[in-house]
Amino acid sequence: MLYHLAMWLKGLVDIPGIGVFQFVTFRAAAAAILSLLIALFVGPRIIALLKRIQIGEQAKRELQGVGQHSLKAGTPTMGGLIVLAAVLIPTLLLGRVDNMYIITCMTVTALLGIVGFIDDYLKVVKKLPNGLIGNYKLIGQIATGAMVGSALYFFPEWYSPTLEGVTTLTTVPFQKMVNFDFGILYIPMVVFIITATSNAVNLTDGLDGLCIGTVGITALTLAVIAYFSGNAFFAEYLNIIHLRGTDELAIFCAAIVGAAMGFLWYNAYPAQIFMGDTGSLALGGAVGVLCVLIKKEFLLPILGGIFFAETVSVIIQISWFKYTKRKYGEGRRLFKMAPLHHHFEKSGWHESKIVSRFYIIAIMLAIITMATFKVR
Repeated sequence: MLYHLAMWLKGLVDIPGIGVFQFVTFRAAAAAILSLLIALFVGPRIIALLKRIQIGEQAKRELQGVGQHSLKAGTPTMGGLIVLAAVLIPTLLLGRVDNMYIITCMTVTALLGIVGFIDDYLKVVKKLPNGLIGNYKLIGQIATGAMVGSALYFFPEWYSPTLEGVTTLTTVPFQKMVNFDFGILYIPMVVFIITATSNAVNLTDGLDGLCIGTVGITALTLAVIAYFSGNAFFAEYLNIIHLRGTDELAIFCAAIVGAAMGFLWYNAYPAQIFMGDTGSLALGGAVGVLCVLIKKEFLLPILGGIFFAETVSVIIQISWFKYTKRKYGEGRRLFKMAPLHHHFEKSGWHESKIVSRFYIIAIMLAIITMATFKVR
């Protein structure tokens, strides 16, 4: 909105410095700072409100005796409201609201934030142990993914002229000038990516600061990739698909980075507030749709390696338990507990050490992700 206002004013009067709003880099930096300030400002107020109306995390029986989780009961949850405000407001103010890439990311984030909010509301207010029924949550995720996939597949001209003809293509890591074509499976692929990523980030949200910190690292990397993809010079230099308009996504990514830093101020150990599904489903969906829009779906297992490992650990644990129960009559476990971060907790690691080491791994994976553009 401020971009359009600035460009309108620039056409009327000569205001010194107003031209900086035409630069994506300036607006991205401003979005990061503004989102950080919003999170820091509204954080204490949301925490106080949630405490006053007694919206707190319930004790989880499966985590009894694991780390210090028994002490966390009653800590305010639904902190994803802070994250959503800190992401959506700066993006709306500083992004181009006529850019379909921006509109799509904001829509997905808001829709999955609503799904997560309903889940949190049913858990902490209505006291339903499992919150929103799994199938209903899945319907919301699938419907969101189908909406995005259909818009990209059937109406690529809504996004950019450069998207037409390459809609179903994606970049293949470590290969020069090689793209993979999903063809008629494109829409199911988009549905799978958005659903899987939102659930993977949700699974990662189990320790103080773990989820929001790793999402922030991922978003920072995606900001750089989005900017390169939308810039004709960088796209040609890196031999990646040029998608005019995706550089605006750097603003959305920067807002996530700022929101992550601001929320981490209150979510770092010992957490004053938890994100809940309100934030984790929304951020997971945002990461998924970003990778879809900039044609980097195959980079998700690398860039989102932490989320990928957490999800795989759950799948392996459940599959192995069912297999051994069927074969031996008694279920066995490969991990002490899943998701993976709880395995390390039960191994005696303090959660601060787990989070710090996961951050280090996430940074290493981000560096490897960027290296794939030249290591071919």
